[in-house]
Amino acid sequence: QVQLVESGGGSVQAGGSLRLSCVASGRALNGYVMTWFRQGPGKEREFVSAIWYSSGVTTYSDLAAGRFTIARDRAKNTAYLDLNSLKPEDTAVYYCATSAPAPGNSIRTESTYANWGQGTQVTVSS
Repeated sequence: QVQLVESGGGSVQAGGSLRLSCVASGRALNGYVMTWFRQGPGKEREFVSAIWYSSGVTTYSDLAAGRFTIARDRAKNTAYLDLNSLKPEDTAVYYCATSAPAPGNSIRTESTYANWGQGTQVTVSS
């Protein structure tokens, strides 16, 4: 079991930036992927970005590409999501999740993940 704690959310104006952090504890994360999802008001939770903890290989959804950057600090057991050029439609609760995906399981799918944080609210005003 991995415990995840997100932080860094807040309220910003459109065009602003935030850095979200996700601190993991409970076990070593070799072979794990750390992923950010978000859920906007009245919307389903959606994939944002993921990073393989060991290799640092990243992947982004279309909504994140070019504006958001995912990274991890292995010494701190922490994943980050830098949100830039924020838009009102980025308003959502952002969740960190992690798991060692079974073969064939998509890292873009919620059901792949056994460990979730509590979420951090990001609000972007126009």
